[in-house]
Amino acid sequence: MATSSWNSICHKKPLRRRHSIDCHPSTATSYSFFLKPTTTSTATTPSLSHTTTFAISSTTPTATPSANQTVSFDVLQQHLSSRNFREADEETRRLLIVLAGEAAQKRGYVFFSEVQFIQESDLKTIDELWKQYSDNKFGYSVQKKIWEKMNRDFTKFFIKVGWMKKLESSEVEQYNYRSFPTEFIWGMDENTPEGHLPLTNALRGTQLLSSILTHPVFIGNEEEEGAGDEKEKGVSEGKGKENEGLKGLRNRVFKSDYSF
Repeated sequence: MATSSWNSICHKKPLRRRHSIDCHPSTATSYSFFLKPTTTSTATTPSLSHTTTFAISSTTPTATPSANQTVSFDVLQQHLSSRNFREADEETRRLLIVLAGEAAQKRGYVFFSEVQFIQESDLKTIDELWKQYSDNKFGYSVQKKIWEKMNRDFTKFFIKVGWMKKLESSEVEQYNYRSFPTEFIWGMDENTPEGHLPLTNALRGTQLLSSILTHPVFIGNEEEEGAGDEKEKGVSEGKGKENEGLKGLRNRVFKSDYSF
């Protein structure tokens, strides 16, 4: 579902983060790893720079090769500012895999349990960029707000954000997942559902999305969102009809497919 340091993002200044990662080679699946992050921030003018060091230890003593890499959000910003939302979605997926750690990079996707390793500032940067260039229509914090309104029911959430569609030809009211990528909306107009992008579900089912939406970086927004929700109560009759239409969805027919 802004600070002064965020202003540098809005002026398209380079946003880079250096990670120094010491890790063990994956020679045995029985290793237990523990992250011990120590973070220092260096303010420079006009760019923002952060350096985070992760010390990863294993229960089995082995040599620990180090790997240094730079993660930049510039490509994401360029795609979003140009309204190339499909490319921005792909870049968001790539960034999450990189930020989740070396294991996710080798695997090619993120386990929900690895979301905790993504730094709050990194996830916030991704979310703020999406909101900034979509007039607050897209982004994780936007999706979180909708998810909470749907009482964290993913079926209702998928319908609300347009990830599922109603099958008109069926005698029974049915909803099916949209085909990726052709049936998703890669532009922004009045018909584009709020929260339609990014398509995090393409990474790893509902557990991953749930882990992102409950990431600590978004927890602080709950009280503010709750205050805004109070003002919206009873404003629209259509909202009541929508809730009535969604009532009993669990008893209707759905195709369980998280492949997009």
